[in-house]
Amino acid sequence: MKITVVCVGKIKEKYLTMAIDEYSKRLSRYCKLEVIELPDEKTPDNASEAEELQIKKKEGERILKNIKDSAYIIALAIEGNMLSSEELASKMEDLGVKGESHLVFVIGGSLGLDKDVLDRADYKLSFSKMTFPHQVMRMILLEQIYRGYRINCGEPYHK
Repeated sequence: MKITVVCVGKIKEKYLTMAIDEYSKRLSRYCKLEVIELPDEKTPDNASEAEELQIKKKEGERILKNIKDSAYIIALAIEGNMLSSEELASKMEDLGVKGESHLVFVIGGSLGLDKDVLDRADYKLSFSKMTFPHQVMRMILLEQIYRGYRINCGEPYHK
């Protein structure tokens, strides 16, 4: 299976880069992983709602340009479905069995995802009702994908 993570914003912290690199390396034995990092739009302080919508629209257009029509899109969104690690593993396995060979996980920028991206998504996934920085979310997502593969292969992984 091919897993693509399309994300808005750069990782600036070295400790996060190291963790992301480690999970990317671990995942290489289970899937073909691609991370597409897109530039974020600068959000001015005290931006109006209209300005924020315009920023999300620009970021959304960049995201959608990097997604193939045939891919199964999982958008990370606070209003999405919350799954346990085992449920996410099962969902990934079920999608593979049903012939979905390319999963694309989408992580928006600091303002979240544009409506067009959410409308294009096949599934909306929430990790919590809390808001996380998109840089940290990338690491958490890769860890959970790795955990999912370990679960599906019947391999030990701490709980």
